[in-house]
Amino acid sequence: MASLDLTFLGTGTSQGVPVIGCDCPVCRSSDPRDQRTRTSLLIKAPECHFVIDTAPEFRIQCLRERVIRLDAALMTHAHTDHIMGFDDMRRFCEMEDREMPIYASKATMEGLRATFRYAFDEPQPWKNYLRLAPEVIRGPFQVGETTIVPVDLPHGKFTTTGFIFLREGRKLLAYFTDCADVPPSALDAAYGVEILVLDALRDRPHPTHMNFERAIEVSRSIAPGNTWFIHLCHEVSHAAKQQELPLGFHLAYDGLKLRVGVS
Repeated sequence: MASLDLTFLGTGTSQGVPVIGCDCPVCRSSDPRDQRTRTSLLIKAPECHFVIDTAPEFRIQCLRERVIRLDAALMTHAHTDHIMGFDDMRRFCEMEDREMPIYASKATMEGLRATFRYAFDEPQPWKNYLRLAPEVIRGPFQVGETTIVPVDLPHGKFTTTGFIFLREGRKLLAYFTDCADVPPSALDAAYGVEILVLDALRDRPHPTHMNFERAIEVSRSIAPGNTWFIHLCHEVSHAAKQQELPLGFHLAYDGLKLRVGVS
């Protein structure tokens, strides 16, 4: 089966929405789509369930979405808003009594090791512990029957990893978060993907994230079936901004569920 089920665990930028101490209209909004935890995505294939990043609210996100199975984790980079729920994966190790495969670039894996040294350097034999099976990404790899193609994305002084997901030869999903742009090699690798999930922080330019104008340009170069924007800040009202977007462009929100690859 070529399909993937997606659950957007979180869609917000590094401070989340509402922002502490802010009284702006979006932070005071009663629209649940404006309540954004930090960015993470759950992907369910028929044979394997995996997550992209473990946000600080990862435990709360898993409880909200009733996540009871996790077979692997893919990490885009080691910034705190993408990794600080990392230890909560220990519950899945405990329930299934096994190690958790972790896929990350060399630099990201080093960042994870520096932050969670106890899990990397002091493995324990008992069940109630975060037990890791680290895999450094060196090119395309497989998780279950899904082929995953990594691409490098610029994020200020850092490089994040974008992921393109294929099943039965179909490009189903490209996930590009935390990037100031998308280089030509990544545009080519993702071209024609069915769903593109893309960083779009706000309308105003930002030095390390794409704004909506640039993100729309990037999407049109990739020519996906549909584009969903993530990593949204509190300057973005879901209802107001969605009305402004061109056809085929959408704002993601916490709890959004999509199925991709259904013929």
